[in-house]
Amino acid sequence: MTRYTVQKEASVMSKRARATALALMFVITGIATAQEFPVKTIRLIVPYPPGGGNDALARLFGQKLSDAWGQQVIVDNRPGAGTTIGTALAARAVPDGHTLLLSSIASHGVSPSLYRNPGYDPIKDFAPITLLAIAPMILGVSQSAPINSVQELIKIAKARPGTLKYASAGSGSPMHMGGEIFKDLTGTDIIHVPYSGGAPALISLISGETDIAFDTAASILPQVRAGRLKALAIARESRLAEYPNIPTFIEAGLPRYEANAWYSMHAPAGTPATVIAKINRELVKAITLPDVVEKLRQLGSDGVGDTPAHFGAFVRAELDKYSRLIKKAGIRVE
Repeated sequence: MTRYTVQKEASVMSKRARATALALMFVITGIATAQEFPVKTIRLIVPYPPGGGNDALARLFGQKLSDAWGQQVIVDNRPGAGTTIGTALAARAVPDGHTLLLSSIASHGVSPSLYRNPGYDPIKDFAPITLLAIAPMILGVSQSAPINSVQELIKIAKARPGTLKYASAGSGSPMHMGGEIFKDLTGTDIIHVPYSGGAPALISLISGETDIAFDTAASILPQVRAGRLKALAIARESRLAEYPNIPTFIEAGLPRYEANAWYSMHAPAGTPATVIAKINRELVKAITLPDVVEKLRQLGSDGVGDTPAHFGAFVRAELDKYSRLIKKAGIRVE
């Protein structure tokens, strides 16, 4: 063996040793990062105004994280432009786990396809943590409307194309997407009427200005209890125990109808996997706590709590679904 060969093999072994040491250093650093995290106040960006369901969930889960770690979680409301303002802000944050995003169907399902330049990439710019909860959509009609089932609605819509109107909280809102999915599945021609929020949309439905609305259980059910609206179906695998008379869309003859609002948590891309895992564990644990379960019930939502990998696959599927729907319907918000 020549001196060159010996030197070459020694060099190769040295490189391998350095690579192994470097990899070990990253592992040790990652473990230390997870053990130390959090070391300061956590900023939870909420791309919605204070007072709504998203804000309520952010404060609920933020408090649970604060209780678990002894570090304050500050809710930072940054509403506007279909959640893109706050979401883009979160995407640019330092990826150390101390800035989180209360994400949703809007920020990571709809807006990336709805806006020409949302200011972020929902996949490349974020690390998924977990799906917190799903809020099933309900198809509601006015109490005075002569429609008592989904099949009756479809029959009337096909007999009178372009005459039935469905209300929404604005272009690109979950209410809007719920109506577009219904149109796509049933082949009906119903007219979208956007309002400046969910409350005005439901008022229009109650007054008879519009005929149909697809909204979350938290919004529709109080009006059902008050006798102002009828609920024709709920986008859930089983009926709600509190409302056993409301059939699922599966029972109503539309098994492929899937249009639900959802709430989740993301961190900026590059956040250490060990930190993501630590946040995930606490959030999944929090979802099972009695007060959290009750709060989700009040908001008409079902708690989930899954792994980052499973949630990441869910987001990709939702993005694909709404991208195709938005393109087909020609929906665009500048």
